[in-house]
Amino acid sequence: MRIIISNMAAVEYETKDNTSTDLSETSVLSDETVKTIEKHKTSGIPLQSSWTFWLDKAISGTTVEEYKENLTKIYTVNTVQSFWAVFNNIPNASAVQVRYSYHLMRDERYPLWEEPVNQNGGTWRLKCHKSDTEKIWKEIVLAAIGEQFTDCVAEGDEVCGVTVSIREREDLVQIWNANAKLASKATVLNKVHSLLPNVNFSEFYKRKLARIIFLYVFVFYSVL
Repeated sequence: MRIIISNMAAVEYETKDNTSTDLSETSVLSDETVKTIEKHKTSGIPLQSSWTFWLDKAISGTTVEEYKENLTKIYTVNTVQSFWAVFNNIPNASAVQVRYSYHLMRDERYPLWEEPVNQNGGTWRLKCHKSDTEKIWKEIVLAAIGEQFTDCVAEGDEVCGVTVSIREREDLVQIWNANAKLASKATVLNKVHSLLPNVNFSEFYKRKLARIIFLYVFVFYSVL
């Protein structure tokens, strides 16, 4: 597996003194951290499935191909120890600059709706205050890799990713599922509320299929 560190360099994050640091001038994962991750790939406590950290910056007007090309793979983890080695050594979500997103996706799937494994899915979306972003992201990521959502989705469905997107006002945390048709049978949001009983956020579900239908209708009426 190739570890991409330099490509993540375009990210800026806020330091404790509220200044911005350009990661092009420093490594996101130090050589020592990478060695620790490698050591725990086989000797640590195994996760039920591997998970891949991704990073992207939202740029309007980009094509799917351009988005995929600019998407940065940080690392694929398959043990508890390697997860923490990565999670604790990348900038906190709350410190990353606006328009950037972290994704943690099951196996090595891309955080793209156009991917075959994602085409029938959707996301539960949580709009949250910036002071709560890091807590929500961390709790949901831990629930995902710990398979705590397994009993919260219908048979034939699964939670396959988590995204945190930093925006101008409220931030956005998303929980990806594989089958949007089964979302109404899920209790994922109930689980989230039990994990974060004292945190307020707005919530809704968005299925990828609905976006496709809208585009077809728009194009159809545009040519009439």
